Amino acid sequence: MLPCRDEAAALRLLLPQIPGVFSVIVVDNGSTDGTPDVARGLGARVVSESMPGYGAAVHAGLVAATRDFVAVMDGDGSFDPGDLLPLLDDVRTGRADLAVGRRRPVRGGVWPWHARLGNALVVAWLRRRIDLPAHDIAPMRVFRRQAMLDLGLQDRRFGYPVELLQKVVRAGWRVVEHDVAYHPRAEGTRSKVSGSVTGTARTARDFWRVLA
Repeated sequence: MLPCRDEAAALRLLLPQIPGVFSVIVVDNGSTDGTPDVARGLGARVVSESMPGYGAAVHAGLVAATRDFVAVMDGDGSFDPGDLLPLLDDVRTGRADLAVGRRRPVRGGVWPWHARLGNALVVAWLRRRIDLPAHDIAPMRVFRRQAMLDLGLQDRRFGYPVELLQKVVRAGWRVVEHDVAYHPRAEGTRSKVSGSVTGTARTARDFWRVLA
């Protein structure tokens, strides 16, 4: 599943790289650049979610999914979809209930300082407070669909990953983390989170609202 808003340029390069084992759902969250048309043209199923917010898009895709195992990844071209395969294997074989990726930038400047700092602070708080067995906020993840629905996640904005991690730890899920390559976004796209200090601050506000 790829939650997307104005990611047409990225999807043209990303969708052909996704391993055939995955059935791709692109959740369009209010794009104005033709993202849905590009996704359909490349064989993806498109789901529209009018409520703005990362959590709203992910939840819509989760509800629409029909397979037992679900993988979630940003649609901006910053991740290698092949890195999802070890995560899928962990969950399929029962080694984990949730397999997540830990971003490893491929070069300097890929992960802006303000976004990296905000992520580090949230993860440090979670590791101290609930003994989170991960070092990132699960930007790539694989899990069983029904199990995730049963958690009853409520956040529909950028606090969604933080709520997810808190609830899986409290529910006793086995979490396995893998390093994943973190690349520059595709040209012609801009991050709603790390593309500016303002975007990062807005996301941090959503994080701390969930943590409070």
